[in-house]
Amino acid sequence: MDLIATPDNPVPGQPVVTRVETEDGLMLRAAHWRPSREARGTVCILQGRAEFIEKYFETIADLRVRGFGVVAFDWRGQGRSSRQLRDPRKGYVRDFSHYGRDLEAIRAQILEPLMPKPHFCLAHSMGAALALAAAREGRLPFERLVAVAPMIALCLIRYPEAAAWLSILLRLVGLGGHYVPGGGETSISTKPFAGNPLTSDPARYARNAAAAAALREGAIGDPTVAWLESAFRFMGRFQEPRFPREIRTPTLVIAAGADAICATPVIERFAARLKAGRAIVIPGARHEILMERDEIREEFWAAFDAFIPGTADRTFPSSAVEEIEDGRMETAVAGGDD
Repeated sequence: MDLIATPDNPVPGQPVVTRVETEDGLMLRAAHWRPSREARGTVCILQGRAEFIEKYFETIADLRVRGFGVVAFDWRGQGRSSRQLRDPRKGYVRDFSHYGRDLEAIRAQILEPLMPKPHFCLAHSMGAALALAAAREGRLPFERLVAVAPMIALCLIRYPEAAAWLSILLRLVGLGGHYVPGGGETSISTKPFAGNPLTSDPARYARNAAAAAALREGAIGDPTVAWLESAFRFMGRFQEPRFPREIRTPTLVIAAGADAICATPVIERFAARLKAGRAIVIPGARHEILMERDEIREEFWAAFDAFIPGTADRTFPSSAVEEIEDGRMETAVAGGDD
């Protein structure tokens, strides 16, 4: 359950690494850091699919410099958390609702008893979509949410409706535990940099590839049929017209202008209907905004600092926070490469 350091990716600070047990008996790897200076609250990081705590060491250090405590954990089925299949490389979950059990265990065993309030959420991709769904249901244990490139619709699958029907069929015939057609055990983080959909920063890409290699089977490969079928059902809920209107948690959605995984136009349309938030699109950014080039990360942190208590930035004035919360703010950064 330890955290794994590599030469370019040292463990920040002095974390406490623990096992957290979910209500259905799975063990999650979790870590928490106290603030490096006077506490301004706690930020909980919700990873995307196939990610792991080590990918967020730089982000964790950035948050601690800002005066936040940090909580990070590996979702079930990835990182060094429990698996439900014999092959640890397969990205698997029986149903997306089960991820809610992981977040509830983190809330009850780490956030509430150990971490300074107020509690905020920084969520990416799958984690961001899970956070939005929990917010709609009134189960998100955070005062504010920053949702980065939320996985509410995919653009990397050419024919999504056909893929959804195929995943249903394959699961019905008992192939839910198999890789999706064409899938395998290789982690997306260790594939060649050229043409990758994650980041345009070669140094950070290499750093994450080394971290994935060091984590071995903790860096899972492609998803299973069951994961994909459940993901399609889950993403279908975001098409309901009332969904964004029923989210009461103040939310800042930050989308990537050059995202080849999640559909930024769909994200923008969804965020435009939020009663307590809006979207910012960062032009040129690929899917993993937090792993991008410095200039892109600087735009991200300017928006974050204005929305979550932190250092104000002239490029995103603090008055924008109130505009986001009462629904008056339009897209703050226009354009993109889609």
